[in-house]
Amino acid sequence: MREDGKIDYVEFPGGDLIPLKRFYETAFGWSFTDYGPSYSAMSEGLDGGFDGDAANQPAKPLVVLYAHDLEAMEAKVRAAGGAIVKPIFEFPGGRRFHFTDPSGNELAVWSEG
Repeated sequence: MREDGKIDYVEFPGGDLIPLKRFYETAFGWSFTDYGPSYSAMSEGLDGGFDGDAANQPAKPLVVLYAHDLEAMEAKVRAAGGAIVKPIFEFPGGRRFHFTDPSGNELAVWSEG
């Protein structure tokens, strides 16, 4: 249900959409709806937060995905062509890693404990 004042959509820079969509389909099982030749939408769920530690922050907002098995997901990201930019590390509440997709967008994947 959409509500006033709630984050409703995240839009990434895309570049060449074919390898970008292939990466997210392969690594995370996402599906896409194309709106013309230069825009493709996904609907994969959304929560958010703010990181106040400047040392942890990329230059842009960081989208964080979830995985029950962090090591298995890291392997899937690598196999799909993602580049790991911060290997798995612990933080209060869990563990995570950061990667870049084929267009250079930085995302993270986290897991509890």
